[in-house]
Amino acid sequence: MRPFQTPAFSLVIALLVSAHATQAFAQGPCGGFKWDVSKERALFATSARPQSAGKDAAAAPVVEPNRLYQLQLKPAAEVTFSLPPGKKPGDGSYAGLAALKIPKSGSYRISLDLPFWVDVVTGGKLVPAKDYEGQHDCNAPHKIVEFDLDNQAPLLLQFSGVSQAAVRLTVTQVMVR
Repeated sequence: MRPFQTPAFSLVIALLVSAHATQAFAQGPCGGFKWDVSKERALFATSARPQSAGKDAAAAPVVEPNRLYQLQLKPAAEVTFSLPPGKKPGDGSYAGLAALKIPKSGSYRISLDLPFWVDVVTGGKLVPAKDYEGQHDCNAPHKIVEFDLDNQAPLLLQFSGVSQAAVRLTVTQVMVR
């Protein structure tokens, strides 16, 4: 009999699978992120600061890292984007703008509670996302997008394709790994 066909080997495999499944279940629907999102999860457990999203860049409120915001959005048809968003807003969707103020240049995560689009605009261009991930059954956060950002240039966040009028978000700096 080969080693992988023994009852002992089968038991070991069953225990490993069970332990992994138990750990994933214990972490709940927000436990499957590939990154360490403990900082983002802790921020989503705090009270959100209410803000009204801007309908254009001039009216955009300032958001800062390490705070949870609840952003009241506008009907997408009322919002004037600085650049066309990466995802075109659909009929009946919501959108808005916010200025981002960061203390130093580096990689930052924008964490969102719903599946919607976020762009970062600086210098008349969209900043490409460095990476992203999400958990479908989680809203604390649901989606995280990582960008490399420069604090020497104005940063504008554009939110689009949102199905609800209010969203929660936070911005966190990625610590060097």
